[in-house]
Amino acid sequence: MGARDADSVGLTCREAIGLLADYLESALSEEEIRELEEHLAGCGPCQAYLNTYRRTKDLTGKAERVAMPEEMKGRLRTFLLRALSSDG
Repeated sequence: MGARDADSVGLTCREAIGLLADYLESALSEEEIRELEEHLAGCGPCQAYLNTYRRTKDLTGKAERVAMPEEMKGRLRTFLLRALSSDG
């Protein structure tokens, strides 16, 4: 986070939302976590955004992966082999 004016208090919503991905990945410093959690405690819209973010992350993690069709694998393999052979 950037430096703050002496008169500034807490995070803005924009700053808080910018930290949510790192917050969910446990990649914030203790100070950043404290500031974010203080903001979230008093900001319903940011709490809702966090809940939506969590739900989206959970749903995408549960989405089934689809195997690449054989034709696509062949086309990709051919493309990559051509690209690699033209580099050398």
